[in-house]
Amino acid sequence: MPAVFESILPIFLLIAAGNLLRRFPGVDNAAWPGLEQLGFWFLYPALLFVTIVNADFSGLGLDALFAALLAAIALMIVLLLALWPPLRASGLVARSQYSSLFQTGLRWNGFMALAIAEELFPPAGAAVVALVMAVIIVPVNAASVLVVTRFAQTGGGWRRVFRGLALNPLILASLAALAVRWQPFGLYGPLNETLDLVGRAALGMGLLAIGAGLRPGDVLRPRLSMWIAVALKLAVFPLLLISIAVGFGVRGPELHYLGLCAAVPTAMNGYLLARQLGGDAGFYAAVVTLQTAIAFFTIPLVLSVTAQLASG
Repeated sequence: MPAVFESILPIFLLIAAGNLLRRFPGVDNAAWPGLEQLGFWFLYPALLFVTIVNADFSGLGLDALFAALLAAIALMIVLLLALWPPLRASGLVARSQYSSLFQTGLRWNGFMALAIAEELFPPAGAAVVALVMAVIIVPVNAASVLVVTRFAQTGGGWRRVFRGLALNPLILASLAALAVRWQPFGLYGPLNETLDLVGRAALGMGLLAIGAGLRPGDVLRPRLSMWIAVALKLAVFPLLLISIAVGFGVRGPELHYLGLCAAVPTAMNGYLLARQLGGDAGFYAAVVTLQTAIAFFTIPLVLSVTAQLASG
């Protein structure tokens, strides 16, 4: 486990650096939204594309892996929906907070997972993480849109949201990469090299942007509702996904890769959805901050468990 801590420490140091730079007067605050947009529209799609195109998936049992992943996502959605009546009755979570609790329990930070996979795993590991992102983007975003709109304080623009899903650059980049892999010819060498350089920049800049979006002050005064969201994402979901994967016969490195995908905290992009559709964006940002801080300790624990299961 100490080796895992040392491997993920640079990831969290970059996140911390992003939060410090956000407060540094020499960096204009207007730079951070621009960095987020650059990442979403160009850097991250390029990273996904080149990672999937160049991956060697030989020897990996991806069918069982993706079946387990989709089953776990479906069950997590059902669990989160089933929790709303008791949470409402107990008064632990307000109606305005529930959609953000739903999102922070379901979404995951794929780019943090990619960065950690680059540190810990062979190239196939990062490629599996990229494919996992491609597979779950649609169901996770569709479920999030439905719930946030249902519980929104204001009306949501359904046409705009679903148009955004159809034109999501991460989905399009993943589909393009799979199409290239099916072709008899490979990606043109200089273009491949160019996208590889872009992909390397994407991870570092993406981690800085994650850090810039965090609110450390919220960690000092966490509410019970925030702890519920932390437990759902960092404990319940890893247990659910790993258990289903083992039941589906996933073993070896594939189980280790899934463990990483399950262990990372939620992604910041749900904050934008909450703000756009009238959800509780402040609560979302607070939960992301708390989850990210605690994930530094829970990720090595989950990876240690999956490593033992994978080798057994």
